[in-house]
Amino acid sequence: MAVRLVSNEVSDLCIGKPAVRSLPPSASTVGDVLAALRKGDEPHLAVLVVDRTAPEKRSTVSGKLCVADVICYLCSEGNLASPAVALERPVSALLPVGGGGLVRRVEPQFSILEALDLILDGAQSLVVSIRSVGRKKVVHGGAGGAVADFCWLTHEDFVRYFLNSIAHFSPIPTLSIDALGLVRSADALTVCHDEPGLALVPLIRRALSDQTAVAVVTDDGRLLGEISPASLCACDETVAVAAGIATLTVGDLMSFIDYYGSRPDSLVRLVKSRLKEKGLKEMLELMEDELSSLSNSSSSSTSSSSSSDDELGGKQLRRLRSRCLSTGRRAEEPEVCHPGSSLVAAMVQALAHRVSYLWVVDEDDYSLMGIVTFADMLSVFREQLLCPP
Repeated sequence: MAVRLVSNEVSDLCIGKPAVRSLPPSASTVGDVLAALRKGDEPHLAVLVVDRTAPEKRSTVSGKLCVADVICYLCSEGNLASPAVALERPVSALLPVGGGGLVRRVEPQFSILEALDLILDGAQSLVVSIRSVGRKKVVHGGAGGAVADFCWLTHEDFVRYFLNSIAHFSPIPTLSIDALGLVRSADALTVCHDEPGLALVPLIRRALSDQTAVAVVTDDGRLLGEISPASLCACDETVAVAAGIATLTVGDLMSFIDYYGSRPDSLVRLVKSRLKEKGLKEMLELMEDELSSLSNSSSSSTSSSSSSDDELGGKQLRRLRSRCLSTGRRAEEPEVCHPGSSLVAAMVQALAHRVSYLWVVDEDDYSLMGIVTFADMLSVFREQLLCPP
């Protein structure tokens, strides 16, 4: 069993995978990144750099960006007061110094075990070269920024791989996540509902790195909901959300970001008034411009949607549906399990809801006990592969 699973190559996981979509060559500033993310349907875009050490000076992927990265960047010290200047800074301002090892490149002939070790070593995503994968056909995606040389592999791909061979690991997958020691403390990803929104920024950055979310709890530690990078990416109003983080409490922010249509007037007024109080005039002006632009766009799409679903209205509707599907839930509806949940049940639940983590709560009072992630689950299979037959 172990020999067969370990001997498989990474290329086996790449079959049918779409090509990585990258930032257009013209994207040189943070504002360009935001525009590219808003224009397309992909939640993430790759950042390409030319590897000048290679004989052919080929391009390679140096990072992976989403709207949540831009929101956290705008909420950084100094950027709230001068968001327009912040948006004109180079793309490198969004990337971790030194790359952080979150994106790692592997070749198609790498073994599953080698790739799994990189994931467990902290890699968020693996970039696999798909220019040559033997006789196996790999879909190269489409036009408009598709990088035919690479595809992404994430924690989810490896969890699906082991789920397909789950019977070989019996009885381990039937044991509870508590018995397997997979329930980790969630303190570093937890915030109280009445804390200021800016307390979220370092936690969202960590959630981006860990592919998790931030748990929002009551004063006595019961889980109220979550704020995830995916929910931030689903918001059309990037500047408005950054302004909300800067001015609202975490509880109010949950309500603010949950609206896919027009946001509650009361919260919008509250954000604007607090921006004035804080002297964040430029942020207020950008927020008003953004809301006005989106309102005009919505009115235009409404008037044109009756003619054809392929017109502007239909395109925006499909984009909205895509984003809703990518988040899967509202902020008040986080995916949870219990300490007694089996490993295989946790895997299936997380995969079904397209999340890479589950909050672990007490069955009686819904108090937050911890978190279990795909990385935790994969560590069990890695350990089993090392066991002698």
